[in-house]
This record gives sequence, structure tokens and C-alpha cells, in this order.
Amino acid sequence: MNRNKYQMIYQDISGQIIKGEYQFHDQLPSENLLVKKYNVSRETVRKALNLLQMNGYIQKLKGKGSVVIYQEGTNLPISQLVSFQEINTTLGIDYQTQVESFKLVRAAEHPLAQKALNIEEDTVLYEVIRTRRKNQRVNIIDIDYFIAELIPDLTAEIAEQSIYAFIENKLQLNISFSNKAITFEPMTDLELQLFEEAVPPYAATVRSVVHLANAVPFQYNVSKHRASEFRFVDFSRRMSEVDK
Repeated sequence: MNRNKYQMIYQDISGQIIKGEYQFHDQLPSENLLVKKYNVSRETVRKALNLLQMNGYIQKLKGKGSVVIYQEGTNLPISQLVSFQEINTTLGIDYQTQVESFKLVRAAEHPLAQKALNIEEDTVLYEVIRTRRKNQRVNIIDIDYFIAELIPDLTAEIAEQSIYAFIENKLQLNISFSNKAITFEPMTDLELQLFEEAVPPYAATVRSVVHLANAVPFQYNVSKHRASEFRFVDFSRRMSEVDK
């Protein structure tokens, strides 16, 4: 399913900000210029700018337009629901994905996934284990469980590229929202084997349950990150009295 125009503008501008094409305290082009550049309505541009402001990239100032408030860092966004391929492209971090394991399993074999997805024991799941590598070094291990009935015809070849692109473009399903929790946990023997060396031997672990637009959960993700490599950030904006 194709993204809305304002989301495409948001991704384009946020990518430019992250890559340093717009830097801290730089001013974005005016709404009129953005309307002409993207050939869209003023309302569409305003929706994109509002999303950029909500996610901490810009601040809209009266009489000054939109000013960049994002400051560069080695960050992975946790408040946005995006695929790793989209993060890789937007941040320009040049990671390679390798599928370590791809198979069908029963939910009963993975009770945490079964509980998270609220499914029966005999529900069939795709179990996909992927490593994210830079300079041949594993920095991220993603373990995913997809409900096979909801996401049919998934393959290891698709998993090497973008499963979310397959879901949205091929299956025409709308991925809507997720719930996430972050912990720091000792690495398992498998993780130590894949990470090869890790000091300290702990992984920043992000667990997510992802839902379709009809609020049905379809994916349970466990993302293991080398603790020394990344920091996870969110952006908070205090609500005004008008918003409360």
C-alpha cells in the first residue's frame, strides 16, 4: 500500500535532516516553496511539517517558519513504526541483512510469542532470525514471529529485503501501530555466537507487538542490539493547556 503524500514528504525531509543536509538551527524552505517542490497542496505540506515537529525534527516558529532542532547522534528511533530497511535508507547507515534462519513453527513452541500475539497453541508462525551487519560485524539480531495465516507466502528472499514492503505493497495490508518495551539482558549462547565478541556481554533488547489497521496483532519482534553500539532515543513534547 503506497504511503500518503505527506508521509513521503516527511520521510524525505527527515532523511535530509538526519544526513546533515539541514543542520541544527537551519531553516526549512517556506510552505510555498515546499508546495511547489513536491507539487502538493498546502494542507499536505502542513501535515508533513506537523509530523516533523511532533517527532522532534523541527520547531515551527511564528514569523520564522520551520527551524531544525534535531541534533546528530548515533540513534535508532523507537517511537516510529518503520522497517529496518527504511531506517537503513534514511539514516544512511549501510547495514547488510543476513537471514540466519527461516522456518515454520507452532506457537506452542514459543510461549512468549504466543502470549504476546494472543493466539492458540496450534497457530502456525513464521520464525525469522536475521542479523544486521556492518563491516562484517553483527550489531543487531532480529527475531520475528509472523502469523502465517495473516502474512501468507513469506519467503527467506523477501526477508532479506523488506518484509514490511511485501506486506504493504504485495499483500495490500495496512501496518498501523506497535507496543514496545526495552530492557538490558545477558546474551544467550546463540547471541554470543552471532555477536562473536561483546563487551559488556549484554544486549539492549526491544520487544514489539505490531498490529494491522484492524487492530489485529500479526508480528512479535525481539530485536537484540549490541549494548555498546547504540543509544535509543525518543522525543517528548509537553502538552499545552489547550491540548489537555
